[in-house]
Amino acid sequence: MRIVVVGGTGLIGSKLVTGLGEQGHEVVAASPTTGVDTLTGEGLGDALAGAAVVIDVSDSPSPEDVAVLEFFETSTRNLLAAEAAAGVAHHVALSVVGTGRLPERSYFRAKSTQEKLVENSSIPYSIVHATQFFEFTRRIAESAAEDGKIRMAPAFFQPIAGDEVAQAVGRIAVRPPLNERIEVAGPERFRMDRFFRHALAGWNDHREVLTDPGARYFGAELDERTLLPGEGALLGRIRYGDWPGRIAVRRVLTRPPLTFLHQKRVVHARY
Repeated sequence: MRIVVVGGTGLIGSKLVTGLGEQGHEVVAASPTTGVDTLTGEGLGDALAGAAVVIDVSDSPSPEDVAVLEFFETSTRNLLAAEAAAGVAHHVALSVVGTGRLPERSYFRAKSTQEKLVENSSIPYSIVHATQFFEFTRRIAESAAEDGKIRMAPAFFQPIAGDEVAQAVGRIAVRPPLNERIEVAGPERFRMDRFFRHALAGWNDHREVLTDPGARYFGAELDERTLLPGEGALLGRIRYGDWPGRIAVRRVLTRPPLTFLHQKRVVHARY
């Protein structure tokens, strides 16, 4: 099967390209660095020729409000039009758990716009909502830094390893379109303030983590369950405490075998 991965040179995209290629699929990594620009449409026609599935894991190169909306709206319109012309049978989009619950943040509004375009197109689709990646936890911590301290709300979140996100998206992509959303999350549920106290220790970062119910998540106010998946989410098996990237001096050199289960039990971590 010919599969095009838009954003195929990024964190999740590169894992998808490798994993799907190992399964025997013909995989095209589409990104500006490979001559495919969804924002301008450059290279889209050639990249999508003969493709059965397109997986969109691309992200905006700019965090600015106007730029984020323009990226997801324009690139998704261009991509869907090119897919229709190429006869693509399945469009898979990676999005974020809680997108519809955080309208005050421009990034989530833009992702909601992207999802609506996908849902209203003529192409069968699957939308995968993932929780925060383990690989992005440092970025989350830095976004909460203020006066040499980290301010975190005691809200729950359920982060997941990037490898398991890629595996879930890959599995969904080679199956019949869902024509709906599906959620994927890690196996453990943490309160963010407690999690980041332990995470910073693992990074040899000695900044104090303060519990602040009013602390914002990239500018958005959280309640306890804003970032949590719902019933029936697919759960990964890699616990944060077993993930090599949690410790500053260690690096993962090989990809472990991964298996997803339908949600049966979420572990409530002690920290």
